[in-house]
Amino acid sequence: MPIEWDADTRQGHLRSDHLSYVLRVLEDGSLGHVYVGRPLAIGRAYRHVVPGEFHGFANRVGDPVPFEYPTPGIGDFRVPALAVVHADGSSAVQLRYRAHRFVRGKPPLAGLPATYIEDDAEADTLEVDLGDEPSALVITLSYTVFRGHAAIARHASIRHGGDRPVRLTTAMSLSVDLPDADWEMTTLSGTGVRERHLVTRRLAHGRRSVSSGRGHSGHEHNPFLVLARPATTEASGEALGVSLVYSGNFLAEAEVDAWDGARLRVGIEPDTFEWLLEPGAEFTTPEAILAWSGEGIGGISDTFHGLYRGRLVRGQWRDRPRPIVINNWEATYFGFDEARLLELAQVAASVGIETFALDDGWFGERDDDTSSLGDWVVDRRKLPNGLDGLARSIEALGMRFGIWIEPEMVSRRSRLFEEHPDWAIGAPGRERTESRNQYVLDLTRPEVVEHLFEAMNGVLSSAPISYVKWDMNRAITEPWSASLPPDRQQEFHHRYILGLYELYDRLTRAMPDVLFESCAGGGGRFDAGMLAFAPQAWTSDDTDAVERLRIQWGTSVAYPLSSLAAHVSAVPNHQVGRVTPLATRAAVAFFGVFGYELDLTALSEDELAEVADQVEFYRSHRALFQHGRFIRLVSPFKGDGNQTAWMVVAKDRRRAIAAWYQVLNRPSPGPRRLRLRGLDAGLRYRITLWPEPDDDAVLDGVDVRGGDELLAAGLIPGPFLRDSAGLGDFSARLFVLEAIPDT
Repeated sequence: MPIEWDADTRQGHLRSDHLSYVLRVLEDGSLGHVYVGRPLAIGRAYRHVVPGEFHGFANRVGDPVPFEYPTPGIGDFRVPALAVVHADGSSAVQLRYRAHRFVRGKPPLAGLPATYIEDDAEADTLEVDLGDEPSALVITLSYTVFRGHAAIARHASIRHGGDRPVRLTTAMSLSVDLPDADWEMTTLSGTGVRERHLVTRRLAHGRRSVSSGRGHSGHEHNPFLVLARPATTEASGEALGVSLVYSGNFLAEAEVDAWDGARLRVGIEPDTFEWLLEPGAEFTTPEAILAWSGEGIGGISDTFHGLYRGRLVRGQWRDRPRPIVINNWEATYFGFDEARLLELAQVAASVGIETFALDDGWFGERDDDTSSLGDWVVDRRKLPNGLDGLARSIEALGMRFGIWIEPEMVSRRSRLFEEHPDWAIGAPGRERTESRNQYVLDLTRPEVVEHLFEAMNGVLSSAPISYVKWDMNRAITEPWSASLPPDRQQEFHHRYILGLYELYDRLTRAMPDVLFESCAGGGGRFDAGMLAFAPQAWTSDDTDAVERLRIQWGTSVAYPLSSLAAHVSAVPNHQVGRVTPLATRAAVAFFGVFGYELDLTALSEDELAEVADQVEFYRSHRALFQHGRFIRLVSPFKGDGNQTAWMVVAKDRRRAIAAWYQVLNRPSPGPRRLRLRGLDAGLRYRITLWPEPDDDAVLDGVDVRGGDELLAAGLIPGPFLRDSAGLGDFSARLFVLEAIPDT
């Protein structure tokens, strides 16, 4: 049984084959945390794991009591999971155990994205009711343990049974008190075109946190963190990972107290959040996923990749092969007409590309970024036959058709703004900030969500559209809504995200055959909340192969390769001006959802032949790239970052592709040895190289090697000593491994 509750010790134990999570009712009736980590035996009491009894804070104010859902004002002065302002202005909350329930399976979260199951046998849920008697608040903590994943899903529901409103000022999705602070915290941080780089800091007294107050999860930080022991590596050691299934303002934080304990919490960012809870009302927090690994950071990634790929992404595109896309943006920007697009599409079809995506500039009178957002009517100057005519012509070439949209935005120069200026977010008496020549529409208003659904549904129904890139190109400023009274304005940011989720949900249900890809000025809203609606995301506007090594490495710590849209773009690269070989650009982009972002008509015949070979190679190995186990080998964040290596391995371990990348060539390098992981030591593998070399010097003529050898001794990825001159800067090499029968 994955969940047990012992009535005598009042201990709850959530257990799977992968981890244990233990909590218990403390002596004063509070709910305390006991343990999370390696699986423990069931049927045993673990009260002694947390020494001492707790009968309340009398003579113990400030002691580090391990609570499951800590609150302020009662003697615990660390960061809270729940904070409330009562009708009388007081803020103390004392939560005590009331009841618990076992739920077979996993109930959904109304209005919020969450992980799910397809059979009740996949998971079990424990619900624990806690109450604050003076205020009549009841908090239900929900814990789901998955049989196939080393993860616990958590959220809280807060119900108000009193007769006077209360104001929630903090409502975390998860809080865990850890007995020590001997951890390093790794976050995914950066900025636009430099998203999700690894940043690692040792926990120390005080608070370490990442957050967003921008109205979306943001380029700067991701709603995800890892706590790892100092000796933990990619392949060994203990680690905890936390991911928030949410796309708005968030906080992920670890606080170390004076006794060297650590409190980990994640949820909606409190500084930009309040919620007026009326009598009889209920508030539900977003879902948080807590993963544990005894096999290093890679074990955390394995858990999130499997859970998110199979039980967060939903719909027809969850398991279907994702198409190879050509996007016209960097080929034409706004300067196109139907003839130009069809010229590009014809070349794309000739090299085997499967979907043509029309980016910005197809609607209104949008010849630059100063107008027409909100006017979702095709521009007949550019497309005289409309979207339908263009799509039919592209389908005649053997490809599918897709478009770019940015429904959450409106231009000052647009008919929509002229008719509904109040629909644009802005505070009364203050000038609206016009970032990127656009405003954000107020998705807290039902009429705005309804208008956008009708507009987008009309566009997507007007032509055979199979792919949609949904962009969001600016943060929210002057947050205020005419639909909310003054005492509810702090609810704005969360209500905006709820409106966004409603719009996404309605459109994806209405268009189940359409593949949605999320985007936010690149990777500014790459989070688990979006994956529930759009199974892949534009990883970054920076498509330079060298920069993408760090971006894709960092992103992969939390998110599966099937969610990483990765394209080959032109050189000199439009973001950094670097010139890299076409093969290297493809060798990086293969490890994701592959495509192109360049003008194919400007390529030579030899280059087009190379593109055709890339497309065929990816098609041949698409299932492995999109659904194989991704293993990181050599980090671009270690040392001078000059080399990076990673690999994908099939579930049966009979196929794998290992990649090795070099930024700058170095004179007379020593022997490099790349030890692989995840293979079957008892199998023999035939190795081929991509791109195919002029000779077999790399493999020294030995193209069949044992799995044991590749795991223990590895292989040599590049030339040695003076022979390195032929490799060059910005180089890449792929090793394709296929198991062969024993002879």
